[in-house]
Amino acid sequence: MYKKILLATDGSDLSEVAQSHAIALAKAFGSSVVVIYATPPWSSLVVGDAVVMYPPDDYEQTMDAAAQKLLGKVSDAFKAAGISVEAVHNTDPQAHKAIVETAKAKGCDLIVMGSHGRHGIAGLMLGSVANKTVTHAHVPVLICRT
Repeated sequence: MYKKILLATDGSDLSEVAQSHAIALAKAFGSSVVVIYATPPWSSLVVGDAVVMYPPDDYEQTMDAAAQKLLGKVSDAFKAAGISVEAVHNTDPQAHKAIVETAKAKGCDLIVMGSHGRHGIAGLMLGSVANKTVTHAHVPVLICRT
C-alpha cells in the first residue's frame, strides 16, 4: 500500500513515537523511508535598536552537525530493522513546506509525524507544523501522539 514513507522528525519524544509507527508500517508494507529534519535558515535577530548576529557560517555548521547527528541516530534505527532509509536535512523558514516539498520530490506516498496537539487559542494563534502539513500535503498524513 505504501511504497515510500516520509518521517518528519525534530528529535522530540513525539517524533520517537512517530518513528516507531513508521518502522512498523515500513515493515508491514515493505516500504522504504525518507527521514527529514527541517531547520530554519540563518537570520539576524533584531531586538529594539540592536541587531544580534550569530555568524552565518557558524550557524550553518551548528545546524548541519545537529541534523547529521539526529538523522544518523534515526537512520540507524531503520537500518537495524532492515528498512531502506534516506536522510534529508532541509532548511526552510516554514517546516511544513520543507516536509511537503520533500515528500513530493522523493515520491513519498505517506507522511508520518508527531504532534504536540495544541488546542484552543494556542492552536488557533500558533498553528502547528502538523496542522499545516495536513492542510498542504498531497498524500495522507499520519499524526502520532503519545
